[in-house]
Amino acid sequence: MKTQEYSVPEISERFKEKMPSSLRMAMLEYDKRKDKDVQSINLAIGNVPLPMHPAMIERFRNLNKGFPDNSVMYTSSGGTDEVKQSFRNIIASSGFDSDKLSVLTTDGGSMAMELAIVGMCGTSGSTHKPLMLIDPAYTNYKEFASRLGRSTVSVQRMLQENGEFTLPDMGEIEHSIKRYKPGGMVVIPYDNPTGQFFDMDRMIELAQLCVDNNIWMLSDEAYRELHYTGGKVSSIWGITDKDIRGIEGRRLSIESASKVWNACGIRIGALVSDNELFVQKALAEYTTNLCPNALGQYIFGALAQVNHKELQQWFGKQRAYYKPLIRGFISDLKKEMPGIIVSRPDAAIYSVIDFRNVAKDFDAGEFAMYCAKEGEVDVNGSKYTFLAAPMSGFYTDADAGRTQVRVAYVKTPEEMKEAAYVLGQLFKQFNPGR
Repeated sequence: MKTQEYSVPEISERFKEKMPSSLRMAMLEYDKRKDKDVQSINLAIGNVPLPMHPAMIERFRNLNKGFPDNSVMYTSSGGTDEVKQSFRNIIASSGFDSDKLSVLTTDGGSMAMELAIVGMCGTSGSTHKPLMLIDPAYTNYKEFASRLGRSTVSVQRMLQENGEFTLPDMGEIEHSIKRYKPGGMVVIPYDNPTGQFFDMDRMIELAQLCVDNNIWMLSDEAYRELHYTGGKVSSIWGITDKDIRGIEGRRLSIESASKVWNACGIRIGALVSDNELFVQKALAEYTTNLCPNALGQYIFGALAQVNHKELQQWFGKQRAYYKPLIRGFISDLKKEMPGIIVSRPDAAIYSVIDFRNVAKDFDAGEFAMYCAKEGEVDVNGSKYTFLAAPMSGFYTDADAGRTQVRVAYVKTPEEMKEAAYVLGQLFKQFNPGR
């Protein structure tokens, strides 16, 4: 009897075309290397290695107290009351009224982003509403919009020779809103990837556009309180109807345990709003996921009762750590690579490096792949390479970031100094004669 042959079903067109996120691409290629003695200095992603807040560490070390019967069951889909209070307490510690805010706890800020896009813009097949971004914008917003069948529209900032990004042009933003009619605008006041800081005056201007054009305002505040200008904290929760009539009820924020709290791996985030119906419907959507990480909720829930003075001291400690780290790396890299353009962040933990002045027809994506796949530099008898995120993934127009990479300040001061040297040497390997 002849054996019947079967063909394997085709994967979807999306899977066929899909490439890894620019945040993870270099690491995936590095992991394939056979020369395992080459260590990576991975600055491609904001994977913070610092200790968590002491209250969180205490719970981490004593998980059995939260799960005394050794059973880790589902929590409620929206998260425990305690972890919701942690997010409200954190917002309040920055001086904002959080008592009436609705909180949906999620698996990291990433899941909150996806839910927010569904709520603001819909999904494939529904009335088309694109998502408004200010480029370069955190690449996951474009990735999630694409997954959901939504497009993105954007206005673009430019990295100037002095390392500063231009501010978003309000007239251009309003023109794009009127032309494309987005469902909502994403604002990142402590900006990823540029490090630009949107103070309250800038936030109010953006909020006015949202009210005037009747769209949602989504503020990604994963890095709230990480600002280095000495100015006041900035937040969507500092804008009320007293400032702009009509802003209340359209305010959304993304919250995260990852960055300010140094807990990337517990995967806890939140979607917060003063629009209770929005959060109720987001919860209805999220019930399919069953619940956020129960262990992560317990750990992060430790912040629910920490007093505001102690939280402010924590913020100050984080700022005091990052500010000299950032300044030191920029200085070291400019010494290693005269003519290089490096953005000088006033907030968050990232810089954009632009090679346009030091190499002709430079392709940052190709350089990042070279470093990941084959680059190596000897440092005191050990071999290293350097991993960064190509900026093409952060722009709607990929060509706009062709000569740029993003780096995250996620290594010790000593390692960051080493990173500047390794990057300089890898660049010379990639561009012989430089």
